[in-house]
Amino acid sequence: MGGGGGGISFEGTPSWIVGLIVFVIVGVSLVVEKLIHHLGVKLQHNEKKHLYEALVKIKDELMLLGFVSLILAFLQDKIGKVCVPDFFLHFWLPCGFVPRKNKHEFPAHFQVTSSGVLSNRGRHLLSAGGAASCPEGKVPFISLGVLHDLHYLIFILAVVHVITCTVTVLLGEIQISQWWKWEEDIRKKNQLADANKAKVIDIRSLTFIKERFEGVDANKRNYVSNFFKHLCGIVTQADYEAMRFGFVLTHCHGNQRFNFHRYIVYAYEGDFEEVVSISWFLWLLVVISLSLNVAGWHIYMWMLTTALILLLVVGTKLQQVITELATHVAQRHTVIVGDISIKPSDEYFWFQQPKIFLFFIHCVIFLNSYSLAIFFWVVFTFGFHSCVMGEAKYVYPRIVIMVIIQAIISYSTLPLYAIVTQMGGSYNEEAMSRSDCWSSPTPEPEESVEKHAAVEMTGK
Repeated sequence: MGGGGGGISFEGTPSWIVGLIVFVIVGVSLVVEKLIHHLGVKLQHNEKKHLYEALVKIKDELMLLGFVSLILAFLQDKIGKVCVPDFFLHFWLPCGFVPRKNKHEFPAHFQVTSSGVLSNRGRHLLSAGGAASCPEGKVPFISLGVLHDLHYLIFILAVVHVITCTVTVLLGEIQISQWWKWEEDIRKKNQLADANKAKVIDIRSLTFIKERFEGVDANKRNYVSNFFKHLCGIVTQADYEAMRFGFVLTHCHGNQRFNFHRYIVYAYEGDFEEVVSISWFLWLLVVISLSLNVAGWHIYMWMLTTALILLLVVGTKLQQVITELATHVAQRHTVIVGDISIKPSDEYFWFQQPKIFLFFIHCVIFLNSYSLAIFFWVVFTFGFHSCVMGEAKYVYPRIVIMVIIQAIISYSTLPLYAIVTQMGGSYNEEAMSRSDCWSSPTPEPEESVEKHAAVEMTGK
């Protein structure tokens, strides 16, 4: 491999330059490794188990990407010497077919003019740089320059994936932290003695019902309003109180000292741990998208559009689950005495599987980070106006969609999933033990616990 590429060979390079380059590479790597180790120690000290495990998964993904890059570097000369018939390179091109002047010339990229026409303004990679010397009628299967470009893609994908995961968890925790004041209000109200808590209450006067229930024939209106609630990341105090009370009655035997907010934070961190990894299925999507990156097909635009639609459908359905809880109560009761009965059930979710929502969210998070990586890779490697990037009328919408997806999924969808899926039939047992669910409640008559609900649901 030494001596390829048309530059100065290893034998002609001063040893101090080689040592300096290795020193810089190793030094930067050690600094990054120490920073990651320090962050892991801090997460363990703060008992952020799921975030620590998410960090470990990110390190594993970085190691995998590094191993892939190492294999490319080791095999690049052997791959570059493989020859195939010339016509193999005439179809499925990202920039359309442009005839070469000779068999050794490989157009690396072309510029897209304002009229959308390709013009050859770019560099050229020649076989003199280490590519195969192929017989007449055959050409190298892939050039060394393309293999180097794939190295850059792997590195950028690793960096972008780490950054987007960090932004996702930070924005999500900011959103969930705003719910803490509601938890404090509920816990304070539970400590107050009120002799009038057992009064009869009209179900339609409860804030939760008024905000969510629009009538038995309002299904279409509900979906429209829930669509916009998801876009805006709206979870009201009445929503929080209703879901909290239903969860406490079902899983905590009415223990009002249960710290539901702490439970949600822990459940959210557990969900985040599951969505940071890159599974085999997602790697398959990467291979498919790279294979279908053909001029005029706009594969990355279609991929982002699909991810956005999937995100909006999932988020709207999660909001609809809250509405269905209110509808279920409103259709069963006219008035209540003391409490509102919200029973968590998997029946509110698609195929009675709450976890299917997390799978879709996982796909959307990765597709968005991968699309961001592709965008930065093309900009840094070929230029913003290269044909690999595509026409401007598709590029700018892609940028807008990527920003929208990152904002919505971080600030709205993932926190919404963390709280709404607690209305399913299962729960996080470890999170329950950390949130005083099964500790002995404050001694008081059983009927007194039930009487708290009506006051909690009014949102006063």
